[in-house]
Amino acid sequence: MDEKKVHREGWGKKIRGQFMTGLLVTIPLAASILILIWLFNSVDNILQPVIRQIWGHNIAGVGFGVTVILIYLVGVIARNVVGRRILRYGDSLLSKVPIFKLLYRGISQIVQGFSTQGKTGFMQVVLVEFPSKGMKAVGFVTGEMKDKDGVKKFSVLIPTAPTPNSGFLEIVKEEDIVRTNISIDDAIKMIVSGGMVMPDEVQDKI
Repeated sequence: MDEKKVHREGWGKKIRGQFMTGLLVTIPLAASILILIWLFNSVDNILQPVIRQIWGHNIAGVGFGVTVILIYLVGVIARNVVGRRILRYGDSLLSKVPIFKLLYRGISQIVQGFSTQGKTGFMQVVLVEFPSKGMKAVGFVTGEMKDKDGVKKFSVLIPTAPTPNSGFLEIVKEEDIVRTNISIDDAIKMIVSGGMVMPDEVQDKI
């Protein structure tokens, strides 16, 4: 009787383990597919009213394709001399519009930051004491500066887990930062997994 009970418990643990493994594989895959579908539909729907006016009905994918082509053409124009002048002129006009200029400048700086890693984008993965002394959190260095006394300080974004789309911005002295060689991708995997995926280097630094 005891052997049968142990056997059933062993099978139960095995099934639970396999189910959890299935969840860990399925959830990120399903979430990624849903995000891509949402992005496709959102972009595709931008031009669907125009397509209905021309063809009389919606044509799935045409709006998305036209939007991608338009973005590409804007990029081509923006990389020549005349295009750069037009963009600078348009930028100066948009920067003078009340309220809108705050949104425009903020979003523009964020986009430029992520597209120029090493300048204003994520520069390095570090560990900092947060939220209290003796505790360490994973952070991304996003910039460096000097205070009025000439002391170098760093802006560090500390994302929340398991959804790193929000977090805390800390201004930290250089000596309070523990530098690592962890890649941005590995750090994000660690945060999204809630620490279940842990690079060896983190254990060596704590």
